[in-house]
Amino acid sequence: MLNKQPYRVKSISEYHQLRGLGKPEHPLISVINYTDIIQSPENNKISWVHDFYFIALKKNINTKIRYGQQDYDFDEGVMFFIAPGQVFKIEVTKVSSDRSGWFLLIHPDFFWNFPLAISIRKYEYFGYLVHEALFLSQKEEDIISHLMQDIQREYLANIDTFSQQIIVSHIEVLLNYADRFYHRQFITRRIANDQILTQVETLLNAYFDKSAVDKGLPTVQDLAGQLNVSPDYLSTLLRITTGQNTQQHIHDKLIERAKQRLSTTLLSVSQIAYELGFEHSQSFSKLFKTKTRLSPLEFRKSLN
Repeated sequence: MLNKQPYRVKSISEYHQLRGLGKPEHPLISVINYTDIIQSPENNKISWVHDFYFIALKKNINTKIRYGQQDYDFDEGVMFFIAPGQVFKIEVTKVSSDRSGWFLLIHPDFFWNFPLAISIRKYEYFGYLVHEALFLSQKEEDIISHLMQDIQREYLANIDTFSQQIIVSHIEVLLNYADRFYHRQFITRRIANDQILTQVETLLNAYFDKSAVDKGLPTVQDLAGQLNVSPDYLSTLLRITTGQNTQQHIHDKLIERAKQRLSTTLLSVSQIAYELGFEHSQSFSKLFKTKTRLSPLEFRKSLN
């Protein structure tokens, strides 16, 4: 386990064994009380990847989690979501005596023949980085805790033909509540979000103030990387607060600069396209017409 490659945990049973837990009651789903987890300092340097969904609600855990290229200190009650195949690292700085929380582990096979097998992809927060965790109020935390316990009670009861459907329904309710709480967070953290919006504008202005030659067009990944947020998180934030995603913001800024050049310079359409980062002027002209219903030359002529 000293290998620098991420350590892949292929099953929920394997996870239980690694964490010093007993054999899971169900091979495809498990709800774990965080206080039952045995923390080992030797695991601090290991990067992990799970073949199952990992939903965590934690409080007072004094833990640093590294996800992608970012660190986040989890000293408060937070919730985060990791999809199968995502790499992350957990470093326990101190085992707190009052730590609490729940883990929900779900293997994708549990959703087999249920619509949630496909619709779970709509929950964008599985693509967020951990430093974009969901911060819950006490009331919200109680709701999630009760749902996790309901899921646990159901699979610990005598399994019948209704059990899996009921558990899947509970999971979907939990995911929908998380979706609601994330939207609440976007609104209540408006000051921080407004700062990100301002930074988006600043970065795009700086980009187009300089010739984009040899740089290509700015991408959603470029902006997200400079803002230390994930592409999905940035697009969701912008869409909720402005009605447009990141790609639409980039295109709007690009068209704004194109109009400026068309109206204030004698540069050809090809030269303007090249300066703005397009390899082919045809691509620029097509985007311009899609956005303005005029070709670049028609727009220039309309100014006379």
